[in-house]
Amino acid sequence: MTNINGTLMPPSETKLSLANRGYMYGDALFETIRYANGQLLFWEDHYFRLMAGMRILRMQIPMDFTPENLQEQIIACINANSIAKSVVRIKMTVFRDATGFYTPDNNSIGYTIAVNKIDSPPFYTIPENSYEVELFKDHFVAPDLISTLKTNNKIVNVLGSIFAKENSYQNCLLLNSDKKVLEALNGNLFLVKGTTIKTPPLLDGCLRGVLRKQLIELIKKNKDYTIQELSISPFELQKADELFVTNVIQGIVPITKFRKKEYTAVVSKRLLGQLNAVVRFA
Repeated sequence: MTNINGTLMPPSETKLSLANRGYMYGDALFETIRYANGQLLFWEDHYFRLMAGMRILRMQIPMDFTPENLQEQIIACINANSIAKSVVRIKMTVFRDATGFYTPDNNSIGYTIAVNKIDSPPFYTIPENSYEVELFKDHFVAPDLISTLKTNNKIVNVLGSIFAKENSYQNCLLLNSDKKVLEALNGNLFLVKGTTIKTPPLLDGCLRGVLRKQLIELIKKNKDYTIQELSISPFELQKADELFVTNVIQGIVPITKFRKKEYTAVVSKRLLGQLNAVVRFA
């Protein structure tokens, strides 16, 4: 079952028009949310990021788009698919529901909520397999506000994923047009050097990640490490002790190799334990 504009529908009936602006122009944005142990993880952060993104895209926010109502709709969709006792990946997409070409005739919205069971324990774990990455240099991301949003305009990520698959990499790192390392294809990037942990600033155009925010707050409370939101040059990658990627579905994924450099995962594992403690008592 899928939620279309507040109504649960079976797959045979979940059809969108070819005139849908999310399909035609990428005039849409989305949230990917993890559900485990009967709760939506970091729901408040997801909700406020969605609202902020809709405002930036000048979408009209409906009166019933409250955190309580949307949470109820997501849980209802999970229950309708009989996966409430599983770990679930939720994708909520909001699109401008209007006619017109580039210029819409209004700013009202429509939305969908889709849920999928994922094979994962309820807590985050560190994968033990190798995780090699490379820079994706065919196309660049603009260092602007739009790049920080989870819009449907993800063609650079798609092309980077194809490049990674064709060359047997587990992921790629994206660059912005200033040639600064921005993020991974599917999450934010953190670099560890000694007791300093760096992540690119939002001004560079990186995604305003929910788990990025959670980790920054977690590290700020940790006396053993210092967090910096600073630009990262490609030359810093091979000098780092650790690199890791974060997203709300996988948690923390350590990078094991970039070119000739191999990395440890000591800090990654330590932070993951602290992150699981936050999730557990949320």
